[in-house]
Amino acid sequence: MLSYILLFLGIVSLWWHWRARDRMKTINLTGKYVFITGCDTGFGNMAAKIFDKKGFRVFAGCLTETGAKELKAMTSKQLQTVLLDVRDSDCVKKVAAWVKAEVQSEGLWGLVNNAGIMGPSAPTDWLDIEHFREPIEVNLIGLINVTINMLPLIKKAKGRIVNVSSVAGRLAFSGGGYCPSKFGVEGFNDSLRRDMKPFGVKVCCIRPGLFQTALSEPEKIMKEKEVIWNKLPPDIKAQYGEDYFQKDAAKKQELFKISLNKDISLVVQCMEHALTSLHPRAHYVVGQDAKLLWNPLSRMPAVIQDFLLLRNRVELAVSHMK
Repeated sequence: MLSYILLFLGIVSLWWHWRARDRMKTINLTGKYVFITGCDTGFGNMAAKIFDKKGFRVFAGCLTETGAKELKAMTSKQLQTVLLDVRDSDCVKKVAAWVKAEVQSEGLWGLVNNAGIMGPSAPTDWLDIEHFREPIEVNLIGLINVTINMLPLIKKAKGRIVNVSSVAGRLAFSGGGYCPSKFGVEGFNDSLRRDMKPFGVKVCCIRPGLFQTALSEPEKIMKEKEVIWNKLPPDIKAQYGEDYFQKDAAKKQELFKISLNKDISLVVQCMEHALTSLHPRAHYVVGQDAKLLWNPLSRMPAVIQDFLLLRNRVELAVSHMK
């Protein structure tokens, strides 16, 4: 009995120590430079506003002039916006040079790689290479390119890099380029974390579940899918069944309602912890769906993953063909 009590007390002690360590903050970060990509909407937009209020000197990368103008109107004079298309290497280099001139000898404390797109989400045999290319170019190649160009400034400040991945970087639950791009982010993040450790640079990865942002609008996703469906050759449609699209849309809508997280500030809180904690976590899993379903499922055997994920898919007409 005594051994069980000691074991319990030991577990509680370790948990308490971890919680205390997790809450330890670095020195005052007011005035530190932070660069965030993808600030037109969603996580990046909210992060830029919150970090600006907390005293960070924020560089907000926006894809559109409209996004930059609207963000600037809602923040302090200290926040600076810059137009950035992470797919454009020349643009990335120019922005990095501009940031270097701004931070000078201080360096860049934080880089938050947040820019991302969903791309078409559909069965693989519906798609061509171009459907895969764009999400991979934005979510993975663009993220790597921004990181490489900002890295000397991060190393100078012994700062932080925060990469926004997804639970889809651990569990591929749909076809298309999004999941492969996020799996790539996970691999790049882990190798970068180990490469940068000797330089005092900390690298963190955030894995959000399904959050209510422009990226995850169900109507937009289904419209993109419908366009592809309407262009499919008759033999592919026959394999899936003429009523497949309608049934699939209903299934996806049901899953969306169950999984959706509405409070996007939870992701921004993880970004802030990664930038300000003395001991930031290597990985942050955010969202009830991610914590209770997707993350645990990603650690299970493939046979269990396949069984559960396929239960949420529509039965194909080809299944009845002999």
